[in-house]
Amino acid sequence: MEKNYKNLKIEELDFSKSKDGLIPAVIQDDVTLKVLMLGYMNRESLEKTLQSGKVTFYSRSRATLWTKGETSGNFMEVVDIYKDCDNDTLLVRVNPMGPACHRGTLSCFDTPDNEGFIKTLQRVIEGRYNERPEGSYTTRLFEAGAPKIAQKVGEEAVETVIEAVKGCKERYIYEASDLIYHLLVLNRHMGCTIADLEDELVRRHK
Repeated sequence: MEKNYKNLKIEELDFSKSKDGLIPAVIQDDVTLKVLMLGYMNRESLEKTLQSGKVTFYSRSRATLWTKGETSGNFMEVVDIYKDCDNDTLLVRVNPMGPACHRGTLSCFDTPDNEGFIKTLQRVIEGRYNERPEGSYTTRLFEAGAPKIAQKVGEEAVETVIEAVKGCKERYIYEASDLIYHLLVLNRHMGCTIADLEDELVRRHK
């Protein structure tokens, strides 16, 4: 059954600008927002992508459709698809099932692997909240509840401030990282996400 992605209207796309009927498709991790790769789609490959929910390209070298991951298992599950302002390029937001590149790297572009890691960490914390694995420090925090989590946020905030006042950059980074981790745990306990905080910051910025 074909899936309907809210940001895409296929009839608005212009496949005629290239003689082979191809449009570029930029693939982006939906969580980290890291750009993973660039491929090309024709109408048929886009229709297959919509039908299957997995990214399918048109291979220019082999002159055939190919679904990313069909040999490696590293499929890319489509979250949403956006067209650009000229209706001739796609941005495809995905949940990758493995490395995007044949080299085994996260991306075909050599950008830092730690891009967007805070949102990856948020996803890990979400998993701990739902699964509650034994022996996990995060599980223990969730089971202890808001008072304990909030206490840890307060402690880490104080330690971060102390290192800032001392002017020790290395220790500041260490303590600030602890603070962010515990704040993400508290955020999840409160039923909030980084996106909620971004929305509030954008609202203030306006």
